[in-house]
Amino acid sequence: MRSSRSLFHTVAFSTLLAAASFATSAAHAADKITIMVGGYEKQIYLPAKLAESLGYFKDEGLDVELLNEAAGVDAENQLLAGAVQGVVGFYDHCVDLQAKGKFVESIVQFSQAPGEVEMVSSKHPDIKSPADFKGNSLGVTGLGSSTNFLTLFMASKAGLKSGDVVTIPVGAGGTFIAAMQQDQIQAGMTTEPTISRMIKTGEASVLVDMRTVESTRQALGGTYPAASLYMEASWVDAHKEEAQKLANAFVKTLRYINTHSAAEIADKMPKDFYVGDKDGYIKALDEGKGMFTPDGVMPEDGPKTVLAVLSEFSKNVKGKQIDLSKTYTTEFVKNVK
Repeated sequence: MRSSRSLFHTVAFSTLLAAASFATSAAHAADKITIMVGGYEKQIYLPAKLAESLGYFKDEGLDVELLNEAAGVDAENQLLAGAVQGVVGFYDHCVDLQAKGKFVESIVQFSQAPGEVEMVSSKHPDIKSPADFKGNSLGVTGLGSSTNFLTLFMASKAGLKSGDVVTIPVGAGGTFIAAMQQDQIQAGMTTEPTISRMIKTGEASVLVDMRTVESTRQALGGTYPAASLYMEASWVDAHKEEAQKLANAFVKTLRYINTHSAAEIADKMPKDFYVGDKDGYIKALDEGKGMFTPDGVMPEDGPKTVLAVLSEFSKNVKGKQIDLSKTYTTEFVKNVK
């Protein structure tokens, strides 16, 4: 009797240990990963919300929370502060941060073109090229942001000097539109769906288009990898399993974008992203979805173009030795089946 009771306790204790172990591993697998998006209603960052909508995070057993932040430079700060594990933002932050001694890498490259457009206010028809920026105020999402660097690079390429233009942080969407309506800015860099909204009302027109690979090469002299999922290299090294699952989810999302129509993709997005004009949203997406990579792989010539832009206008990068191989990895995207 005593022997069977002892056996019972042993089995019960073993079962309890196994259950506890399972619960611990399940909890570990479901640890929340928080990703900050530099404006998830922007079409350039569409893969973030689309992956969530398609259920690809859950398919990988991930608990992902997406947070919204209008300016990429602020999202970068949240990553460095440890408030989030990843950022959906421009790859150029990985280059800029290495110059400050911070190692951050793109683990999935969403796009091979910025998806940005320099718009000019209809009140200023005299601005016909970046050479006409002189003496004007130009809207950017934030100082130190990708749009700021790209704007200054275009001005320099047109022969303008430092001080010839002023860049003003105006965010995106409604705040960008208001700044142009009130003539606080005479031109500015923004993305869809803001571009289509302003063209539709006739308040602005496209001056420089960087929504396709071809037009980006014309404007910047090469492919410009932009939207990406970037994370601190130390976090990636310590969480390779989670990094692979994130890559799986996002590469599957990029494949979906590559094999579905703009209308099918739009149907998966939150209705408020259309800003009351679904047809316009679909048209803009149809024209711009070629910016997305089909597989999350970094374009071979892209990092050099980014470094060239930043070396000219980022005080952090200018004159610094940057190891581009440490600003991105293809390890995870190439493992996706």
